Amino acid sequence: MTADHVRRAVDKAAADRRTGDVLWRVRSDDGELDVTYGDPARPFFLASATKLATSAILAQLRVEGRVDWDEPVAPLLPDLDLTGLSVDRGRDRSRETTVRELLAHTSGIADYFEGRRKGQPTTFDRVTEEDMGWTVSDVVGWTRDLAPGTPGRGLYSDTGYQLLGALIERIDGTTYADAVRRRIVQPLGLADTYVFGEETAGRYDEITPLRLGDRLLRIPGAMASVQADGGMVSTLRDGMSFLDAFFDGRLVAPEILDEMQQGWHPIFFPLEYGTGLMRFRVRRYFSPVVRVPPFVGHSGASGVVMFRCPELGLSIVGTVSQIERRSLPYQLMVRSVIAAGRR
Repeated sequence: MTADHVRRAVDKAAADRRTGDVLWRVRSDDGELDVTYGDPARPFFLASATKLATSAILAQLRVEGRVDWDEPVAPLLPDLDLTGLSVDRGRDRSRETTVRELLAHTSGIADYFEGRRKGQPTTFDRVTEEDMGWTVSDVVGWTRDLAPGTPGRGLYSDTGYQLLGALIERIDGTTYADAVRRRIVQPLGLADTYVFGEETAGRYDEITPLRLGDRLLRIPGAMASVQADGGMVSTLRDGMSFLDAFFDGRLVAPEILDEMQQGWHPIFFPLEYGTGLMRFRVRRYFSPVVRVPPFVGHSGASGVVMFRCPELGLSIVGTVSQIERRSLPYQLMVRSVIAAGRR
């Protein structure tokens, strides 16, 4: 049976010593296939899949007439000096950077988390050696020391989503965590989903461990700091409900969702970005025999995938809990799709 094929594919991945704890769910739109591997209520960090929540909130604020995606961000964040973050051929255009550019990673603003400063470790490297926390002001300062990209071209930037988180807080008059709770968690009844922060730091050890190679990371300070670019915690059960709501019109207006899926541009192979969400396009070397159509959604560097494939009517939510080998969740996603198609 198809479900057995999917389970065997996930069993094989979970037995691979390179993975961490595997939590995985594959479901078809018609309900004929719904395979869950692991405890559906076990919490795990969504990492950058959190960006789906950030873009959903900004879509709601746009519908409410409280933000225009094509307006510059800097005037909306008067407490932050964005000077020097986006430079085009020697001209500082930081005050012109728009909400849409931040959502699409086309602002040219560097990535504070994995961007490299000359002679210094990345923020990611620092965190994995010794846990630490930071503020959005710290992020702006660190980013200013990084070489900017080219405005208009794709450059994945967690800094951009830190700014979007600050923008949500400014417009909504609340914390990012509370905005997620009021606008996403409560309306959808997501009992086990929240944004990790100071108030929930004591729950860190309840969450599926993050693994970097053979090392288990204990980094509550860092995970409480990423917020709008990677701080949500959820489960397989809640994660699938969130993914459904994102794409069925309950969180994002259909006309805005269509707009978000235009103008795909590369960020890093094999991922592309639209406006506020990713597309995973499978190359033949991943699946040389069976064609796998594109998936849209988002992934996270902790081994998380939250994607749906409209062409096949499949949704996949899960994690392999491994930061070091970032291809592993995509490989399992492709194998799950191939297995789901077998009869």
